[in-house]
Amino acid sequence: MKCLLVAHESAEVLFYWTDTEFEQRIQEQYEVSQEEGERLPAFEDSINTLFAPIIISCSTMVDRMGDNYTSFSTENNHIYVLHQEKEEDLKRKIYVMMKLNEIMFGMVTLSGALLRKELRPQETEHRNRLWKKLRSLLETYSRLYEHDQSFLVEAVERLIHPKLCEECIEFLERRLVQQINSHMDRAGEEVLHAFILVHTKLFALYSSRYASSLKTSDLLALIILVQDLYPSKTDLDNTPERRNSGPDVFYTPETSPPQRESVPPRNETLPVFEFVDPDVQMAEDSLQTLEVLTSDPSAPTRVFLEAKEYRMIPHSMYSLSLWPGITLVLLTKVPNNQMAVSVYTFLEFFGKLEKGLCEGHEGAAAVRGQNSVQELRRKLDKFIKDLAVMDIHTSQLQTVWTDFKNKAFSRSGIGFTRELLPFCRNMKTQLCGVYRQFFAAACMGVSQRLSPSLLERTLNMAQYREVEGLEGLSSCEKQGKYHFEFPGLIHFIFIDRSSGHMKAPSLTVTDRSISELGKGDLVDFIKDKVWRLVAETRWYLHKGYTTVTLRDGDYFYCYFLWFENEMGFKLEVTDIPGAPIGMLTFDYHRKLLWYYSKKHQNEVVKCYELLTVHLGVIPTEFILQHCSQLAQKLREPTQIPLL
Repeated sequence: MKCLLVAHESAEVLFYWTDTEFEQRIQEQYEVSQEEGERLPAFEDSINTLFAPIIISCSTMVDRMGDNYTSFSTENNHIYVLHQEKEEDLKRKIYVMMKLNEIMFGMVTLSGALLRKELRPQETEHRNRLWKKLRSLLETYSRLYEHDQSFLVEAVERLIHPKLCEECIEFLERRLVQQINSHMDRAGEEVLHAFILVHTKLFALYSSRYASSLKTSDLLALIILVQDLYPSKTDLDNTPERRNSGPDVFYTPETSPPQRESVPPRNETLPVFEFVDPDVQMAEDSLQTLEVLTSDPSAPTRVFLEAKEYRMIPHSMYSLSLWPGITLVLLTKVPNNQMAVSVYTFLEFFGKLEKGLCEGHEGAAAVRGQNSVQELRRKLDKFIKDLAVMDIHTSQLQTVWTDFKNKAFSRSGIGFTRELLPFCRNMKTQLCGVYRQFFAAACMGVSQRLSPSLLERTLNMAQYREVEGLEGLSSCEKQGKYHFEFPGLIHFIFIDRSSGHMKAPSLTVTDRSISELGKGDLVDFIKDKVWRLVAETRWYLHKGYTTVTLRDGDYFYCYFLWFENEMGFKLEVTDIPGAPIGMLTFDYHRKLLWYYSKKHQNEVVKCYELLTVHLGVIPTEFILQHCSQLAQKLREPTQIPLL
């Protein structure tokens, strides 16, 4: 029974998501308290009534004590969580919600007042439509997290077929990107990235010469958006009607009682996706017939992505279904993209200035480490003049900027002191407002998208080429060589956190293929073990452990996190900073790499993770030897063309 609520400090509901059990509980609660003949209140009002005392209490503690509680439990065993808490599932949803807000609203998320307007539009129909979309995205993420190994460990899974991958990348470059970028109907847009997804797995990616690389957290968020548009159909082979034989029974002795509370088992659900072994090339699962929702390919989605050193730069995303389960995604640079870079630069300046003033620095110390203040003043004056020419409403920005200059730069002003803080915050709000006017999704007109005729021709070319490629995919054979090479090895997940990519054998059965472990209850049994292992190792990683070995009845689990330089020599592991673990939720591993790079400034630091499941009868020394050899093999190049 779960609920996620985004609310203003005044207890106004900005967004909510609940599971079915929670919604039923609230409705039953109010049915009992209602007088006969009275109508039940709207569900939004019920949510508001339930949480208002908690939100007001939280706000009061922040105002009066400068502190707050993160979670608490009630007598009826309900757990209430505020922003950060120790309940893993809800915590992840909160951070995923924050990431999706950044992808959908960009720098507007830096202003609480403007984000409030975005999340709670005045028009009821618009608000319901937005909330329905956000709920759908959260449910899509939950589904992927429950069934997809790549979302379990938050890394991108690549499908490996070097020859066909090279052909597809060449096709994306010459037949799609170059033709679109040279066409007259592109309305000022330029394709920066083009990639092909097979369900949730990345097959081919081409980026133009001057495009910055796609960050792993952004790519995972884009996959959620694509899966929300074109959801993969539930697995067909695991339905009771398709199972001809009775269920197999497997016996595992009970483990000894742990010293701490064990991680609760995840929901018993059937697997959805087909995962491909690293050396197992793309196979017939790519041809699986799935239900695909139709959508207008000429209607782009406005997304805000990281580009070089700038965050939340606007792009347009075009999703085109080539084949059931196979999607072509185009990311384009929107016209006047440089304006977003300018806004980000100004916001960064005022944000650092605000931080310096809050820390007690004044005068020159408050702007230490930043570019010339006079240079920024000149650029911002020019920026406001340019906006006026573009018919952007700048009167409020102009007024606030004039007030700031009078206070900060004039002789009669207050200078760079704490009294300047309100003016800094006003400037940030006004800059976010200009950004919202120009780049908000609601402002995307017909003139700011590729022409439908051009996209239709692109789709026709892509479908023809992809069908030809799919014929080659069906001839690829699976080779479970890792299980033959390492007797007793049941499953593994290897993650290169430097690139954000992962490798793992299949754990899903479909109507056209089976997993490396065959089919039936054994696959579900091992899959549940893997999900529990990941949850267990995250707990230990939070405590600072980078090597974990666990015995669970008939099985032996191993987890390793280590760092290497570019020569392959392992680096000494020191203190692990505590933070929410994941690349989609908090980009934990990128911050971890930055943390270690500071200590090894003359070296390129790489980070790897390996999780393995072995049969418990294998001697421990052989298991550890297997893990070392397996990590060495999995680090070897996969002969995928460079992206």
